[in-house]
Order: sequence, then C-alpha cells, then structure tokens
Amino acid sequence: MAASISGKSPRFKSADIDERAIRMEEPEQLVKALAEAKAEAIKQKLQGDSAPDSDQPALMITSDQVMVSKGIIRERPRSAEAAREFIKGYSDDRAFAVNFVLVTNLSTGATKGGWDIPEIKFQHIPDEFIDTVVNQGDMTCVAGGLKLTHPSVQPFIKELVGTVDSVRGLPRELTEKLIGELLQEE
Repeated sequence: MAASISGKSPRFKSADIDERAIRMEEPEQLVKALAEAKAEAIKQKLQGDSAPDSDQPALMITSDQVMVSKGIIRERPRSAEAAREFIKGYSDDRAFAVNFVLVTNLSTGATKGGWDIPEIKFQHIPDEFIDTVVNQGDMTCVAGGLKLTHPSVQPFIKELVGTVDSVRGLPRELTEKLIGELLQEE
C-alpha cells in the first residue's frame, strides 16, 4: 500500500506485486528492494491519472517491513505451523523489525529513503498463548507472524527499543524526516 499526497486528500493504492519473487539475503536490502518495487508498480498505475498540480508536489510513500529473529528473516508466515514456529522463536529472546520507507516526489522523480530498526525483547511466551493466537489467524497475518501492538501481546514484550509506529511498519519520525528532506531539495 502506498499513499500519494498532494494538495488534496491522500489517495491510497496497492502495489499488487509478488513480494516473494524479490529475494535478498540481507533484511535491509530486502525491505529496500520491496519498497522500491512497490513504488515502481504504483507509478505505473498512476501514469493514467491526471498530472499533479505544478505548484504543489505529489508525494508517494512506500514501505516494507520484515522481522529478524535469530538471524533469520521472518516475513508473513505461509501456514499456521510457520506462525507457531516464528512466535516460539521470540520467546525469551529478541527480534528486530527492519523497516524501509521510500518517499518519492512524483513531480520531479526525486526520492529519499531510509531504515528504521526497532528491537523487541520478549519474555517467555507460553505455548497456550501461542496456540490461541495461531488458531485465531488474524493476529499472525503480518511480517513476523505476530501483531506486536495487539493488547494481548503486550504482557510478553519485556522492552521495545524504538517506537510503536516502527513496529507497525511505518515509522512516523523517519517518514516525516524523509518528506522534509525531499521538499527542501525543490
């Protein structure tokens, strides 16, 4: 999903790319490549739309996130068993939410991008909780297989080194910084 922002209300478009077709060994490079691929796909979709006002730039924001646990990239789990394995791996350990945000000025083609990588330290996560979450399904449909901001997960997070919006996948401070830098270049 990307937001295109001009003087009007934001418009949202889905990139509809095959994220599994893009592979990189390093999580930072993977999320960057995915955010860039989303931007390219959405630019193609926008070509038929009317051109932005010349006096006000139209900005597009794309991003991607993966979790990294024990050195392994964790995207959305493909099965309940994979989600169970992901969550068990977090118990009494830590993980990193690797985010990349790309802001594109659709008027000039200029881009600014950057990473944000919060660390999540977990307490013990009981098997009963894992089974409940996996059986619900709606809590495991995200990168890393667990909605970390859900209230039922909070008791198992020992410490968050970063911000909640970073864990959600669109770090506000980084996004605002990139927008500011891009607009200053004009």
